[in-house]
Amino acid sequence: MQFGIFTVGDVTPDPTNGRKPTEHERIKAMVAVAKKAEEVGLDVFALGEHHNEPFVPSSPTTMLGYIAAQTEKLLLSTSTTLITTNDPVKIAEDYAMLQHLADGRVDLMMGRGNTGPVYPWFGKDIRAGIPLAIENYALLHRLWREHTVDWKGKYRTPLQSFTSTPRPLDEIPPFVWHGSIRSPEIAEQAAFYGDGFFANHIFWPASHTQRMVALYRERYAHYGHGSADQAIVGLGGQVFMRKNSQDAVKEFRPYFDNAPVYGHGPTMEDFTRETPLTVGSPQQVIERTLGFRDYVGDYQRQLFLLDHAGLPLKTVLEQLDLLGEEVVPVLRKEFAALKPAHVPEAPTHASLLAAAQDQDLKEKVQA
Repeated sequence: MQFGIFTVGDVTPDPTNGRKPTEHERIKAMVAVAKKAEEVGLDVFALGEHHNEPFVPSSPTTMLGYIAAQTEKLLLSTSTTLITTNDPVKIAEDYAMLQHLADGRVDLMMGRGNTGPVYPWFGKDIRAGIPLAIENYALLHRLWREHTVDWKGKYRTPLQSFTSTPRPLDEIPPFVWHGSIRSPEIAEQAAFYGDGFFANHIFWPASHTQRMVALYRERYAHYGHGSADQAIVGLGGQVFMRKNSQDAVKEFRPYFDNAPVYGHGPTMEDFTRETPLTVGSPQQVIERTLGFRDYVGDYQRQLFLLDHAGLPLKTVLEQLDLLGEEVVPVLRKEFAALKPAHVPEAPTHASLLAAAQDQDLKEKVQA
């Protein structure tokens, strides 16, 4: 099972002292967080894409390429890449280039985003959000798998004898997750292609996530990619930890109360009860995370949100130490012991390449 972190890249004042980092400071802090994630033994760093304040990650491939040059093992991903407002041709080129630079340590998560105004900023209509996601990904899927593409759709100009360059590394496209909080159409899309489904899992109760994942699993099996329990599932989550749970609650409360994504709404106690947010000790995080399996089944990727709501970099790095030293080693052991042998791990470039080579060998033998 893969464990990692994702960031939304918000530039938020620290509510305890009023200091707001500059965009430069926040960007550099995200790089430091990614490097720390590798240092403490995590598997994945995923970066959001936003084009509005108070967020700064408007160019994920630029940042991920910079991080790739300073890491060796960390798998670089997104959370999410906007499949609706980005040109699929540019996505195909940018992420293939990143794949080469990172020696295959790349996958990505497709999503519609959660900011309505971004659509007209890029010449799109939000009312076409779902159709854009379906059509754009259908084109992207072909661009990575076919050398020459002729294509005509509704939302962009046609392509005639077009070849996306560079080609994917080893002719193996980056593995794709389809991320959604609330849209069953996206779960259906992930199932149709046999891709991964990432339930962000941070604003909704467990019952909602359970229904979304169950739908994806059912449709994954329907399309013949494997049994329902072999579908590739990822979950998000939010945590804040201290050795003593009371210290964690006291320290995190002002950050929660003023967070741009959920502040000034339900109390922290209500939010932790109704959603996967866990504020407490490392043991509480372990127990809560293991409990996710009870309602989604065996899954392949767990990403945590740590660096948000104005938390200072020093605090975030301390969270990563706790995650890497006390939480993830236990979770790895426990999840591995529970997972049946027929349930696959999350695909990587190496595993996809090996599978392709095995298939080529079988075809040669049969010929």
